[in-house]
Amino acid sequence: MNAPIIEWEKWTILVATIWIQAFTGTNFDFPSYSTQLKSVLQISQVELNYLSMASDFGKLFGWCSGLLLLYFPVGVIVIMAAFLGFFGYGLQWLLIQRLISLPYFMAFILCLSAGCSIAWFNTVCFVLCIKNFPNNSPLVLSLSISFNGLTAALYNLIATEISSHDNINSTSYLILNAFLPLITSIAAIFPILQSSGNNLQTDDTDNKDDAHTFTFLYILAGITGLYLFFFDTPSQSILLVVMLLVVFPLLSPKIVYALKRAHHVEEQSYRLVEMNSNSEFFEEQSTSILKRCGLGMFDKIVAKDQLAVLGEEHAASVLVTRIDFWLYYIGYFCTGTIGLVYSNNLGQICQSLGYSSETEAIVTIYSTCSFFGRLISSVPDLISCFYSPHMNTKRYTARTGWLALSLVPMPVAFLVLFFSGSKSSLSLATGLIGICSGFVFSAAVSITSELFGSKSTGINHNILITNIPLGSLLYGVLGGVIYDHHIKGSNEVVFVGGSRVCMGRECYNETFGWWGCISLFGLGSSFLLFVRTKRAYQDYYQRRNLSYVIYRDVF
Repeated sequence: MNAPIIEWEKWTILVATIWIQAFTGTNFDFPSYSTQLKSVLQISQVELNYLSMASDFGKLFGWCSGLLLLYFPVGVIVIMAAFLGFFGYGLQWLLIQRLISLPYFMAFILCLSAGCSIAWFNTVCFVLCIKNFPNNSPLVLSLSISFNGLTAALYNLIATEISSHDNINSTSYLILNAFLPLITSIAAIFPILQSSGNNLQTDDTDNKDDAHTFTFLYILAGITGLYLFFFDTPSQSILLVVMLLVVFPLLSPKIVYALKRAHHVEEQSYRLVEMNSNSEFFEEQSTSILKRCGLGMFDKIVAKDQLAVLGEEHAASVLVTRIDFWLYYIGYFCTGTIGLVYSNNLGQICQSLGYSSETEAIVTIYSTCSFFGRLISSVPDLISCFYSPHMNTKRYTARTGWLALSLVPMPVAFLVLFFSGSKSSLSLATGLIGICSGFVFSAAVSITSELFGSKSTGINHNILITNIPLGSLLYGVLGGVIYDHHIKGSNEVVFVGGSRVCMGRECYNETFGWWGCISLFGLGSSFLLFVRTKRAYQDYYQRRNLSYVIYRDVF
């Protein structure tokens, strides 16, 4: 197979993963129909949180799809994932429409099936990206995963068009959840099946073309997000969105090549995998600040079982004994997972604050900001691709440093929610939480690979994300118990759809306080991880620069 065809296959596979991610992030719209589900099943807020947790618990079964990929073609796994979602969401729609009657346990199984579907889609996309872009996997993963954050906005647009711009029926989201991933999977199978099955990126000389193509795709992704976020849904055009999601991404390699031919652009060959930036000051000062604070034990804490080399393979049995892994686990558990639980509770949060009619808009803010958070996570990689390797040694920053920096707004967001219940405060805080959690979701795969070995990423990352169902359970129960407590203690009885609900800021105010304190603890854990891994990143870049100098002198 000749090189142009192989290159075309590589990019069509990336576009296929973008389609899958864009239409399978169906857990984002749970708040849109959670109130109706609670009413039909006649359950408490705590029991509703268990259903939300069931969807997150499905992520633990992502390893099943990885195992099946060893024995079945990728296309088969994609269709299996689509039918898991069709089964889970389709029966939930029938339940809410009161066409069927199911016990609470079966509703839990349906939510679990839907969550499992999402995990399987993610696994397929990760495998395709890493396999076909081995040199540029951080960029490709970030680009693909970012579109998962647009699912709610896309579904909101489609639901608005279906309802002819009238009031949207919340249960219509369940119909879209059931059918759109199935339709998208069928469309994505064709480029996936045409793949040669080999690593399609084999020549570093292709990276100069890839750099400009990635830049074009990131600009295109940013335009898509801005359009869906800043334009009112009724004024948005499905045709334009199709152009942005389907036509332009497919044509991007040819567009970039044509522009380069027109301007006669010539540049060096370079690799795109490293992360660099001008954050040297932040990196150099972090340790000295803590020392000046009088923390005498700081040096011992940093040095104990410190990670010495990046990329060293860690078996699962070794992984769970590493301090750095548990700092990483706690950082994710106390920040990214809280953001996910917050999004799952947006339906009840909006209702309690008196903004039920704005639920879809608030959910769209979260998902779209999560999208931009995912894109931001790869900005250092994208910038560094235009520098030669030896120019980046003094411009690097550890990816764990970017992670810690990105989490600063989350405690601030919960502080805003704690002190204000206005619509503007809710929108601002939701956007900040979305950006922070999106950054974590996108950067996590690359950080796991860098710290604990790329070959073990599949297993190690599955161990890491066990914090999601655990956090969903603990944080959801915390919020649900406080919510139900305020219902019982309220003198005013409010019923919505036959279910008693809590109204007022006090319903979630205490929960916001707890979540804010926990996220602050997660920020501290992530910062300590950065300080402990900073030396390993520094040594890596020094060795990389030395290798470049030797290569340049020899050749």
